[in-house]
Amino acid sequence: MTGLEGFAAQFGAMALAGAALGMAAGGFAKGVVGFALPLIGLSVMGSFLPYGVAVALLIVPTLVSNVFQSLRNGIGAAWSTLREFWLLNLILVVMIALSAQLVLHLPEQVLFGLLGLFITSFGLSQLAGWQPHIAPGQRKPVEALVALSGGFFGGISGIWGPPVVMYLLAARVPKVEMIRAQSLSFLLGSLVLLAAHLRSGVLDAVTLPVSSWLVAPTMLAMFAGYRVQDRLDQALFRKVTLAVLILAGLNLLRRAFA
Repeated sequence: MTGLEGFAAQFGAMALAGAALGMAAGGFAKGVVGFALPLIGLSVMGSFLPYGVAVALLIVPTLVSNVFQSLRNGIGAAWSTLREFWLLNLILVVMIALSAQLVLHLPEQVLFGLLGLFITSFGLSQLAGWQPHIAPGQRKPVEALVALSGGFFGGISGIWGPPVVMYLLAARVPKVEMIRAQSLSFLLGSLVLLAAHLRSGVLDAVTLPVSSWLVAPTMLAMFAGYRVQDRLDQALFRKVTLAVLILAGLNLLRRAFA
């Protein structure tokens, strides 16, 4: 059996319902803060599904949601932002393509633990008052380093948002442009990840239909989250973003060591 029936037969109907709830929670968070769909989705689904399966289910909803979010302010604004952050996106997609082949070879606990430690440490340091600032002349070298680290984690986990979000926060990019910039990076990375995991076998006759089915709850929740986002000022937006990062990071650590 393939598709929804094959997935339910292999993992249970409750796993299918849990995946829908996890992606809806991630979609709502993405609508509010502009990211965190894969973070929350993987955190939830990784609690009851094998790592590779959870990564596979993220791919299509992540791709579709980023198309909508990237173009929310129009094609012209998206193109302008894409030109400004061209180096970040170029290195990011190359690294995602290269590291995606490691998903089936690295232990799950190592993957969850590294990602959770990285995310939680940054979020806590920011809330404690550490706010790095990147001067305009330093942006391109820092972009390259961010893209290398983000692309590595993106390929093995489907999550490359935290380093990108960290960089945009440090560069003091305004809220609307920040959400557009990170969404474009997420969109390009999603396309590469889709192609890479069709090749690796992570996306197959069972996981691809289920991933496509999860688009519906993800998008409905994301549009609900937009209503909250539009009411947040820049300072509150930053605090909410960091809070989401910390909670997601702690849950990944729980998954690694529990």
